[in-house]
Amino acid sequence: MTRSSLRTRARLSAGILAGAALVLAAPLAASAHIHVTPEESAAGTSTRLAFSFSHGCEDSPTTSVAITIPEGIDGVTPVLDGAWTISRDLGSDGIPTKVTFTAVNPVESGVSATVALDVIFASSAADTAVAFPIRQTCVIGETDWSEVPADGQSEDDLAAPAPVVAVGAVSAGGGHGHQSGDADGDADAVGATDHGTDHAGGSDAGEASFAPDALPLWLSGGALAASVAALAIAITGRRRRD
Repeated sequence: MTRSSLRTRARLSAGILAGAALVLAAPLAASAHIHVTPEESAAGTSTRLAFSFSHGCEDSPTTSVAITIPEGIDGVTPVLDGAWTISRDLGSDGIPTKVTFTAVNPVESGVSATVALDVIFASSAADTAVAFPIRQTCVIGETDWSEVPADGQSEDDLAAPAPVVAVGAVSAGGGHGHQSGDADGDADAVGATDHGTDHAGGSDAGEASFAPDALPLWLSGGALAASVAALAIAITGRRRRD
């Protein structure tokens, strides 16, 4: 085998390995966040926001998730789930200022879990981005997901970004629409209900609502394209030398 052939194979292997590394690394990096679904909502109507994660604090299991309710919210109703108990801190207007979901059993890292709120965005929040700071507490340690990108930054530049919802114009239908849950329930701990839930790993409904981030798919496609391009360049160079 000639030196030229060896160099060609080396470049080809390096390109394939680099592409594979990007394909594997992108989903892992993106999964180490707390995601919100949907990421968009209209003002003046009720939207069920699902906050999903599949990681603890490092490898420590999650014991609770506390969501701080930001300004620009006209109503908040936590969604009952058998994997969690719920407590609320209420403001003077009766709207929760913080909702804490405590796991019935600690959620291990690598297990998908979801908590949800029915939220009504105020008309004053129209055409803005609303961040929901979340404190994830684990058996050992905690993570404060509260960072918001500054001008010129993206979520990828932050170590612990808060989930953000883009709020559009006031709903054309007017009013608050349908509000799920029991908004007049006990302001202290809300008992868990049984919805066919596996307490060790989140609810069936929660796992169904967990949607994969589009970013890893785009990055994976780009990495595959880069690998194909590297292969084409290596083959073309070899043919020219031959």
